[in-house]
Amino acid sequence: METIQAIGNFLTGLGSSVMLPIVILVLGLILGMKFQKALTSALTVGVGFVGLGLVIGLLIGALDPATKALIAKTGVELEAVDVGWGVAAAIAFGTSVGALVIAVAFGVNLLMLVFGLTKTLNVDIWNFWHYAFSGSLVYLATGSLVMGLAAAAIHSIYCLVIADLVAKKVQEFFNLPGISIPQGWATTSVPVILILNWIVDKIPVLRDIHWEPDVIRKKFGILGQPLIMGAFLGLVLGLIAYGFDKAALTLAVQMGAVMLIVPRIIAIFMEGLTPLSEAGRQFMTKHFKGREFYIGLDSAILIGHPITIATAILLIPITLFLSFVLPGNRTLPFADLAATAFFVAMVPPLTKGNFFRSILYGTIIMVMVLYIANAFAPGLTQIAQDIGYEIPEGATLITGLSGGNWVAWVLNALASLFK
Repeated sequence: METIQAIGNFLTGLGSSVMLPIVILVLGLILGMKFQKALTSALTVGVGFVGLGLVIGLLIGALDPATKALIAKTGVELEAVDVGWGVAAAIAFGTSVGALVIAVAFGVNLLMLVFGLTKTLNVDIWNFWHYAFSGSLVYLATGSLVMGLAAAAIHSIYCLVIADLVAKKVQEFFNLPGISIPQGWATTSVPVILILNWIVDKIPVLRDIHWEPDVIRKKFGILGQPLIMGAFLGLVLGLIAYGFDKAALTLAVQMGAVMLIVPRIIAIFMEGLTPLSEAGRQFMTKHFKGREFYIGLDSAILIGHPITIATAILLIPITLFLSFVLPGNRTLPFADLAATAFFVAMVPPLTKGNFFRSILYGTIIMVMVLYIANAFAPGLTQIAQDIGYEIPEGATLITGLSGGNWVAWVLNALASLFK
């Protein structure tokens, strides 16, 4: 077990910018690409992830102090503190289930590919923590390692199925050929978005509201440009969080920078992924009767869309407001509050970039996240204590907004019936 855990820690410790180029290089060679072309493609994708990491670091690094200032202004005090996805992931990987989850999830993925049950090869190994999170909670609830690993496997299967289901819309909307998004939270939101689309499409007034980028630009002129929109929303959030302070102006420029830079980073991904996608198409045509093949990546490549970032900025005060008006809520949004873009990354491609629906759906999603985070707080706190994590001072319980997905909740509820 210790050897397996050490291997898992090594692989996740490499990070996307190192691990992904290695996987892309090996995959390219398997698909018949010449070494030079495969290496160039792999390193280009790696460079894209480095650039994306820097911009996401700028985004979250700029929003994090603003969210903390906003929380301090409200004076909200709740017993379950959101410690963030990083801590939640470390806790999930630190259990017996977490030690085995990479082997289990990757094995399930390969079997599904061989038998034609998925088109996605999920190379987003770090985000296997979502499967480890579900499995660890089930393990805690039942005391059964087998059931914990089964839950992790089921969660991974669900993510692959959903990634396949919406891959075409993601590829077309973001112009990213041959990719899909099996990342845990992105796939969690998809059924919610599709159900809400179905409901809203039946409501006469709501269904006719179209706040797509082109419409926004026509109606609001310069304010509809991504750069200006980002700067404006950053300024508004900055004024709410900091008041009339230079920090508000700094946040405005930073949000404008994110809006402008991320699409250019995504162009680097396209440059690296397009040759691999073409090689995959030729390989599948030759050996598997033309079956399609997708590369499963982190939803981080989606969050740079202007509608996503604009929605994420607005969801920060909305989520904080929800936390103290929702009946029975005891979760204080904190570490993950600056990362709201990840919760709504799949809304724009499934609503054709509708800003109105993004805000509406995002608000509903965050209500769901808060309540599920509430439900998971005791279990996550227990797991954290079992592996030696120190509970933050002043907190009775810990939880994570990023762990608040309904798939993990359902798996945990079903497993609890077999205690």
